[in-house]
Amino acid sequence: MTRMMLALIVFFAAGAAQATCIYPRAPERAPDGKSATFEEMAAAQKAVQQFNEDINAYNACLDLEMSSLEKSGSYDENRLTELRAMQAKKNNAAVDEVQAIADQFNEQLRIFKTRDKQD
Repeated sequence: MTRMMLALIVFFAAGAAQATCIYPRAPERAPDGKSATFEEMAAAQKAVQQFNEDINAYNACLDLEMSSLEKSGSYDENRLTELRAMQAKKNNAAVDEVQAIADQFNEQLRIFKTRDKQD
């Protein structure tokens, strides 16, 4: 079962107005490109890709949560504006984190590739 499907199931099981989007756990720091094995680098790449997919599912959950709140009619327009701003900040922070992790990995990957060319 994909994380996206799981997020949707959790969203609907918890009730539309009470959905909770769980922020995914970031992968461990990328292996040191100066000493990492090919297998370690490949595993790290998969972890970064999975984290990206998990962040996409998290952001989709936030979108569903916001849509549900908007449709519920439980909040006035001022409160919805505040909630939209909060959701946008959560989304942007998640995207920034996945980008930073991908950048760290890519830096170590460049070091790894350079090292292999020198051997």
